[in-house]
Amino acid sequence: MLWITRTIVIDENDIEISFIRASGPGGQNVNKLSTAAQLRYDTRRLTLAPDIAARLAQLAGQRMTRDGVIVIHAQRFRTQERNRADATDRLIELLRQAAIRPIPRRATKPTLGSKQRRLESKKRRGDVKARRGRAGEED
Repeated sequence: MLWITRTIVIDENDIEISFIRASGPGGQNVNKLSTAAQLRYDTRRLTLAPDIAARLAQLAGQRMTRDGVIVIHAQRFRTQERNRADATDRLIELLRQAAIRPIPRRATKPTLGSKQRRLESKKRRGDVKARRGRAGEED
């Protein structure tokens, strides 16, 4: 059992990991061994609150299929064990991020001092631009 939060727990048996050939650099090793891990996790097996499920779909993006299966490719390391651990860590982090409720933004007004500073800097900049080109002018 993997604990995501106090209320969210996933069974390790629900996670399907297969190994495929990794792309990219690695010399002859990359052509002989299947070290890249492909993790598949069906989110329908997990009971999530609707808001958490929506955030999970938003965060997962293209990594989640239409059927609700999260697919994570891990090929950062040269061994199967490290790529498997990397893929499961990324899944856990994705689920933890989805469980965090965003703090709603409260609209505030700018302070009087910030308004005055803004107007003063605009006036200074306008004065600089207004003085341009007057030094060489003759009537």
